[in-house]
Amino acid sequence: MGLVERDTLINNISPPFDHLLATQFVDEFISMERRYIQRDWEPTVLDGGQFSEIAARILYHQDTGTVNHNKEHKDCLKYLEENTNQHLLNRKDVGHLCKVLHVIYKFRGQRGAVHISSTYSPNHMDSKLLMECVRWCFNELLRLFWTGDREAVAKAIKEVLQFDVPCIGLYDDIPYVQRTDMNPQEEILLLLHFAGVNGYSRRELGQYCLHPSQRISEAISSLKSIKVRQVTQLNNGNFVLTDLGNRRIRNELADKLLVE
Repeated sequence: MGLVERDTLINNISPPFDHLLATQFVDEFISMERRYIQRDWEPTVLDGGQFSEIAARILYHQDTGTVNHNKEHKDCLKYLEENTNQHLLNRKDVGHLCKVLHVIYKFRGQRGAVHISSTYSPNHMDSKLLMECVRWCFNELLRLFWTGDREAVAKAIKEVLQFDVPCIGLYDDIPYVQRTDMNPQEEILLLLHFAGVNGYSRRELGQYCLHPSQRISEAISSLKSIKVRQVTQLNNGNFVLTDLGNRRIRNELADKLLVE
């Protein structure tokens, strides 16, 4: 199974989060990540407001013990920022989160669509800023409220920070590369990216990488080689990406994360 699973995230934050708010929180984040990866900039700016509303309601619930699925964003943050109220949460943690949530929410209504050039617009820049703010808020809330093992939350945060891989679909829980224009090295890199910190065994790579076995072995050897070092092997035998491998995906293969 690739990366951290949606249901795993939800189950490990509800409780303490209200289940509906936890589900909305995770689903909105996943939706924004996928639209951003697909270079659909404008919805990121619009959807950021919805994410901020959900996050504000979650913080209000945790700070007051009261669930309110309809409380206004401004009212949640006003309560959280008022020092005279009786608060359950650490004031510094809440203060940082409120400031970032204000930024995310205000962009929805205050940014125009004036273009800098024919190829690069404020929508792109705004989207990039907002996604980094959303990622930080998402992971900060995981850090503060994850109820499971602390190693598990560290793993989840690391994996959430990675790109989603839309070109890899799951059919009967089997990863399937849905592009036909990748060589064995590229396909292995994307599969290992999809696999996250657990990686895949040689047998699994042979099953999921749709190239002849000999070419798969050659590609793995090349990626592991002392000159490349984009893949390494764990003590359990599984292969995982190194930081160099992740950098290659971001710099060279980002376009191939998408379905053709």
